[in-house]
Amino acid sequence: MEVIATQHPEVLLLRPKVFGDARGFFFESYNRTAFAGLGVDAEFVQDNHSRSAKGVLRGLHYQISQPQGKLVRVVAGEVFDVAVDLRRNSPHFGRVATMHLSADTHEMAWIPPGFAHGFLVLSDHAEFLYKTTDYYAPEFERCLRWNDPTLAIAWPLDGAPLLSAKDQAGLPLAECDVFA
Repeated sequence: MEVIATQHPEVLLLRPKVFGDARGFFFESYNRTAFAGLGVDAEFVQDNHSRSAKGVLRGLHYQISQPQGKLVRVVAGEVFDVAVDLRRNSPHFGRVATMHLSADTHEMAWIPPGFAHGFLVLSDHAEFLYKTTDYYAPEFERCLRWNDPTLAIAWPLDGAPLLSAKDQAGLPLAECDVFA
């Protein structure tokens, strides 16, 4: 597994070794021992799978209690993926990491607990898988505004994104609950 640096030292872009031939491909998407050797010593408790159409923007989501670390990857299509450090005591508080994830590259991203996360679908559709280190708890879910000007995220948009009501109501960083 190759680790590729992002704009945040704790958000990791991971490139697995893919074995391919005329029949298709194989790669190991998760191995606890190998990931621990990369600094991702996490216990995953839940797997999630979403499918979204082009232009759908999901996020920027986080849980203020029961924060979730996420190992994310795309199994169909392509997305622009975003993580924002919301740990007030972090020297990187408010720092944004962005990356492209696609089924073609098989790359994955590790987003540690204490980060908001979201993505924009760039292909006709995308299927997104993610493992989480804690369970979904809707009572603790929060949403950071995707287009907060203080974050200056350069979303590769072609028009307005398709947003859920929850994502339309996201708060700017200055008004968000954040981690100590």
